[in-house]
Amino acid sequence: MVASRKNTNSGKVELYEKAIDTIPGLERKGDANPYTSLNGNMFTLLHQSNTLAIRLSGTDRGAFLKKYKTTLFEAYGTVMKEYVTVPDSLLKNTKELGKYLQASFEYAKTLKPKATKKKS
Repeated sequence: MVASRKNTNSGKVELYEKAIDTIPGLERKGDANPYTSLNGNMFTLLHQSNTLAIRLSGTDRGAFLKKYKTTLFEAYGTVMKEYVTVPDSLLKNTKELGKYLQASFEYAKTLKPKATKKKS
C-alpha cells in the first residue's frame, strides 16, 4: 500500500471502525476511502475528504436530513442521492450512529445484488 493513499485522518477512521463494529460480521473495506458493502452494493463510505456518508432508504433519509440538518452526500461534484452526510458530532456518538448504520445495512439487504470485480 502506498502511504499517500492512506486516509490521513486516523481519528475518524477509528470512529468509523468503532461504529462498524456495532454490527456483527460487518467488514470494513478500502484504504483511501474506507467503505462497507453488501452483495456488491456500497452502503457506507468514509470519503478521503474525511466525511462519512451512509446510504438510507427514502423514509430514513428524509428523517435523517431533517433531524441532523445535513445534506445529501456529494463527491467529485456529484450528489449521491441515496447517501446522507453524517455530521462529525454523530460520528463521535457510536451508539446513536450505530442505529443508522443498522438501518443502512438493512436497506442494503433490499438492493439487487451487483456483480463484483474479483481479483484473480
